[in-house]
Amino acid sequence: MELGTVGFVGLGAMGSRMAANVAAAGLDLICYDAAGTAERAPEGAGVAGSVAEVAAVADVVVFSLPDGKISAAVAEEIIASNDRRVGAVLDTSTIGVAAARQLQRRLADAEIGYLDAPVSGGIAGAAAATIALMFAGPADEFTRLQPLLTAMSKKPVHVGTDAGQGQAMKLLNNFLSGIALTATSEAIAFGLGQGLEMATMLEVLNASSGQNTATSDKFPNRIMTGRYDAQFKNTLYLKDLTLYVENVDAAEGSNLLGHALLPIWQRFVAAEPAGDYTEIYPFMRDKR
Repeated sequence: MELGTVGFVGLGAMGSRMAANVAAAGLDLICYDAAGTAERAPEGAGVAGSVAEVAAVADVVVFSLPDGKISAAVAEEIIASNDRRVGAVLDTSTIGVAAARQLQRRLADAEIGYLDAPVSGGIAGAAAATIALMFAGPADEFTRLQPLLTAMSKKPVHVGTDAGQGQAMKLLNNFLSGIALTATSEAIAFGLGQGLEMATMLEVLNASSGQNTATSDKFPNRIMTGRYDAQFKNTLYLKDLTLYVENVDAAEGSNLLGHALLPIWQRFVAAEPAGDYTEIYPFMRDKR
């Protein structure tokens, strides 16, 4: 089964870098971004003037969009296009379990496949193609789309066959990442108050059972340096965390820690809107 032409809708911080890797892999690519395509599209890619233009020539369309409402709106534009070629949508956006399932049903009515494939790993990971890509969809589609998937991610993982399973994987990952960063911020602030050095604490933690991605990466590389440059806005993390809490509640799962973490990040975003994700540390340190 041939891949054909790839369409890409959404060329923001993540999408532009993923699209660049698709182009660099030599795949036939056409792009569109509502904020301006020509200046954002990678070299060698075709430039479309609308979603409908992408749908008319692309066999599979990748979404890299801010939220579920926008993914749904773009899907409706594809469905409404009179001269469409597209047979599948690969949605790398984080939209939540229910939204993914609803999109799958809506696109199926138009005989278009929906593949739930959110990503994690940040802007640097998107540029280096080291992001995690969590693919939920039919196994034969995972195989067919390998040239596209591996262009964006060195190790895409087939997490399940049903729409929503990729979203669940992404949301639980981001919940764990955020709670580790928040808890580490609180613990490091305590240690400093006891006269311990941050570098010493990180050395011990990274050789002990408290080790996590905050102690191994975010603190030594982005917080202790004072750069606070994870390039992931607190507003975006709050969106993901809110989706996690809502989805766990909808599934009637255990959600004690989710409900404890959510108001902390709500206060952080209210105090410092659009701050870097790693700036949760001074927020926690200063007991705000």
